[in-house]
Amino acid sequence: MEKFVIGIDYGTDSCRAVLVNTENGNIVDSEVFYYLRWKKGLYCNPEIFQYRQHPLDYIESLKETVKAITGRIDRKILENIIAISVDTTGSTPCAINEEGVPLALTSEFSENPNAMFILWKDHTSIKEAEDINDTTKNWKGLNYTKYIGGVYSSEWFFAKMLHILRNDEKVREAAYSFVEHCDYIPALLTGVKNAEDIKRSRCAAGHKAMWNKEFDGLPSNEYFKAIDPLLDGIADRLFKDTYTSDYCAGEMTQEWADELGLLSRIKVGIGAFDCHMGAVGGNIKQGSMLKVMGTSTCDVMVEDYETMDGVLVEGICGQVDGSVVPGMIGLEAGQSAFGDVYDWFKKLVSYPLKLMSSEKYAESELEEIEDKILLSLEEEASKISPSESSLVSLDWINGRRTPYANQNLKGAITGISLATDAPIVYRSLIEATAFGARAIADRFKECGIKIDDAIAIGGVAKKSPLNMQICANVMNIPIKVCESEQCVALGASIFAAVVGGVYDDALHAQKKMASSFEKIYYPEEDQVEIYEELYKKYLKIGMFFEKL
Repeated sequence: MEKFVIGIDYGTDSCRAVLVNTENGNIVDSEVFYYLRWKKGLYCNPEIFQYRQHPLDYIESLKETVKAITGRIDRKILENIIAISVDTTGSTPCAINEEGVPLALTSEFSENPNAMFILWKDHTSIKEAEDINDTTKNWKGLNYTKYIGGVYSSEWFFAKMLHILRNDEKVREAAYSFVEHCDYIPALLTGVKNAEDIKRSRCAAGHKAMWNKEFDGLPSNEYFKAIDPLLDGIADRLFKDTYTSDYCAGEMTQEWADELGLLSRIKVGIGAFDCHMGAVGGNIKQGSMLKVMGTSTCDVMVEDYETMDGVLVEGICGQVDGSVVPGMIGLEAGQSAFGDVYDWFKKLVSYPLKLMSSEKYAESELEEIEDKILLSLEEEASKISPSESSLVSLDWINGRRTPYANQNLKGAITGISLATDAPIVYRSLIEATAFGARAIADRFKECGIKIDDAIAIGGVAKKSPLNMQICANVMNIPIKVCESEQCVALGASIFAAVVGGVYDDALHAQKKMASSFEKIYYPEEDQVEIYEELYKKYLKIGMFFEKL
């Protein structure tokens, strides 16, 4: 009898659900729902890098996507859905009360952004990250950040939590603990009523919250107090144990089964971050760097214990046992802006259209024109040889995630002349993001980690051949583009199949269910030589601007 699982992928803008056949990984049905409040720009302030999401957006999108699928499929399939797993953005934490309820779901805090989930791209906690790093440098010879690249980022759990505690007294008094988005959804579905009973993801805790077996869990309370007395006792209200994604978080409550249109109380897997589950769905293996190419990038690798024995990769977003594939060390890096870079330029060059929109263009027409502008720029940029342009740009438009997190950094475009036009600038921005990817790969290679090829998933990977070819030339390795458009949700489904008992482990499930590749981009020898010189300029320009 065929068995089916549901994978839920919470992205930056929307939630996507897929119904997957565990026998072959075929997606039987899927549904996407865009967050209503987020789409309106509520609770966000880009001027101060504040990006918050209301938990109701998550709950409503979960209901809408799954109910749409269960309402369409026939009863025979519905009877054989056995498990569900979720992935989310991260680090995306939220203040919760003692019952594990996000404060924004209570009447007092329903419109308070500080009581909502703090999205991964929120950079309001730069000062808090600096304080964590300053304390760590002088902390009794023990470096709690050594397994997360040696630099704590403002995008991560404790920096964001501390920022809220410092800046909102009412939230501080009401908050019992904090929870990652990927931990909250499984707890919600399984009916957890106590914050301390929430099962925590190894992926989230290890990469963003300094959890490690060597420390017997989280850093000491004494260390947290040294950062800020407001953190006194917080570790005791968070967690000690963590779980890899092949563990079951519990059984779905009857209430939620009924709400989602399911016929039985299915198993719920431990959650994880989207890039890690996407790596599994994208068929990651040792020697491959999987690149999740979305608004930002996440670069994920897996290595065996022997290779990583005694190796600490500085400047990345962590090396954690079991965070990607249980039984291997998961490594994460990434770029704070990728698709966001191109979206910024699209909005920049199309800005005059907005001034005329009230007279000539409806909003939908304006968006369509903006998209056509980007396609036209790509077409023209593809005709330009890198040797023809003197432009070299920096991709740090939203700060730098890797190597060595620094959210104070800004982007730059250098070499502009009167001959510089929009396609040249656009191509330079694509090259800049490829140079950023190369810098990450070099950081791994400097530590003895072999990279044979890259695997690309996400919208840009499938829609922009120019981007993929430039990246292959700059990195000088083949880049494989996954066939499936749902690799991240597919990865969640792979873990759901393990949780549901169809497969013994994630590697066996991956062999049966992961995506195949639709295209491979190979380095072009003549372009590789040109980009090698341009990459050296990128590094020099980066050093100059970082000193500023």
